Amino acid sequence: QVQLVEFGGGLVQAGGSLRLSCTASVRSFNSYVMGWFRQAPGKEREFVAAITWNRARTDYADSVKGRFTISRDNAKNTVYLQMDSLKPEDTAVYYCAADYAWTSEADRIDYWGQGTQVTVSS
Repeated sequence: QVQLVEFGGGLVQAGGSLRLSCTASVRSFNSYVMGWFRQAPGKEREFVAAITWNRARTDYADSVKGRFTISRDNAKNTVYLQMDSLKPEDTAVYYCAADYAWTSEADRIDYWGQGTQVTVSS
């Protein structure tokens, strides 16, 4: 079983920054594509960013490209999401995700974290 635990959510003013972390309890962390999704109240869970096991490929949603950066430390079984220039529309529950292959479709993800709330005030 894969266990994902997120840290770093909270309240921040518009224009501010926040970094999310996700640690995975799995033996072969570098076998997984890691990513982040988010879900606002009343909306579908949407793709935010993903990174391959060898860090050769990254992908971002158009809404966050240029503001968010995904990275991973395989030695620590950890993936990060650095969020800069935050906007009120970034407010959502952010979920860490893991799968054997890259996908931006939420219903194809095999493993999820519990979610962490990010609130951006204006």
